[in-house]
Amino acid sequence: MPLPFLTADHAFDEVADDLALPFDDRDQWRRPYRPGPWRVGAAALVLLLASYVLFAAVIIAVTGTPASAATFLGGAALAILCALRLLRVGVWVSSQGLRRVGFFRTTTTPWEQVVAARTVQQPVRWLGLPRTVQGQALVLVRRDRAPEDLPLLLTSHNADFLARMEAFDRAADAIEVWADEYRRA
Repeated sequence: MPLPFLTADHAFDEVADDLALPFDDRDQWRRPYRPGPWRVGAAALVLLLASYVLFAAVIIAVTGTPASAATFLGGAALAILCALRLLRVGVWVSSQGLRRVGFFRTTTTPWEQVVAARTVQQPVRWLGLPRTVQGQALVLVRRDRAPEDLPLLLTSHNADFLARMEAFDRAADAIEVWADEYRRA
């Protein structure tokens, strides 16, 4: 069963310099980078936990009450949904705008509101934890927000790019190209 949200578009890897946006269907939402090993590993651990809970639900269904088995089955379904949502977290682009998908919230910014997307050096959170380290961040400059309220799209130390600076640079460049292309249109 193909899982399209796990695979990034490989066209960004082989993109020619004269072809900035190599997609035929630009209306489809796509993530211009692959999910990082930390994100995929965390989702795999959550799915492993869900498999144990599902196994416990089967044992309880055979030996215990159906209500207890349904509780465990619901817990396993919740863990599976959390793992899938964790894999969808990131920045997605299309011709309509830029979408920042978080675990609990998704925000979409139309290209008309985007002034620029640029990479800056600043303290960033390490794997989303409270600890900050010096790193790079891709920020989105919007018409309707003050400069101090710049939302961070990507950081060099998040779950997708920790210890993968080259992948961060490619993803930031790709998103900047999308912003430049559609901001002018």
